Amino acid sequence: MKITVISAGKIKEKYLREGIAEFCKRLRPFTQLEIIEIMEEKMPDSPSPAAKEKILIAEGKRLMRRIPANDFLFVLDVYGRQLSSEDFAAKISTLGLNGRSKFTFIIGGPFGLSEELREKADMRISFSSMTFTHQMVKLLLVEQVYRAFKINNGEKYHW
Repeated sequence: MKITVISAGKIKEKYLREGIAEFCKRLRPFTQLEIIEIMEEKMPDSPSPAAKEKILIAEGKRLMRRIPANDFLFVLDVYGRQLSSEDFAAKISTLGLNGRSKFTFIIGGPFGLSEELREKADMRISFSSMTFTHQMVKLLLVEQVYRAFKINNGEKYHW
């Protein structure tokens, strides 16, 4: 199984980088994980709706160029479907049983995602109706992927 995480922006906070690195290390026995970061687009203060859309489209196109062919595409989207950890694990397991072994997860920048990128998704998921920074979402994602593998292997992860 291969998982690719593509995100806009680099992680600047040491504690987030360390957390992500820890879960990447824990995932090694289960899957090959690749993390790709693209530069996020610069957004002026108080952009017009048209300017914001133009920037999201440009960033979205650069994100889409990095998506490996034939991967199942999960887009992390505030408007996506919320899943429990068990449901997320079951989705990954079901996809695997149906011959899908390559997954890509897209995390947009601080201003969200273009509509084109949302529409390209095989599945849009949301971690919460609460707002998190896109950097925190990356940590939450790799933790949830790790949790999914533990659940699917019948291993204890949380008491």
